[in-house]
Amino acid sequence: MAGFLNKYEILFNKAKADLAAAHVLYARLLEGNSNLDQEIICFHLQQCAEKLIKAVLSKNQNHYPRIHDLETLLNLLDEDNLDLNTNRNILIELNDFAVEGRYAVMQEEFENIKDIFVTVDDLVKEVQKKINH
Repeated sequence: MAGFLNKYEILFNKAKADLAAAHVLYARLLEGNSNLDQEIICFHLQQCAEKLIKAVLSKNQNHYPRIHDLETLLNLLDEDNLDLNTNRNILIELNDFAVEGRYAVMQEEFENIKDIFVTVDDLVKEVQKKINH
């Protein structure tokens, strides 16, 4: 039986699951699945980034509010000198998909969705180093 996981480990594992879901959904979208859109993919990418940032905060025993705002969470990292060496602007672009993207048709096509994937993929690696996972 596996031992108990710390909160930051749970967040990290759930973030990786969100990223895996985004990759699968994007592949299906590229194959022509008309039931998918970039909004659901970006929702999972936003959720991944949010959980990764919260994992670092949790690992460092920093309290964070129950919010989805990536900019606010990144600022909390800055306050505690926990630099993640990431493209903040790309991550902040994902903010709208935390809530609004679930329920609204945003009609936004990202020309840079591959850049978003690269940023979030790199963020996973960066967080893994920070939490020594």
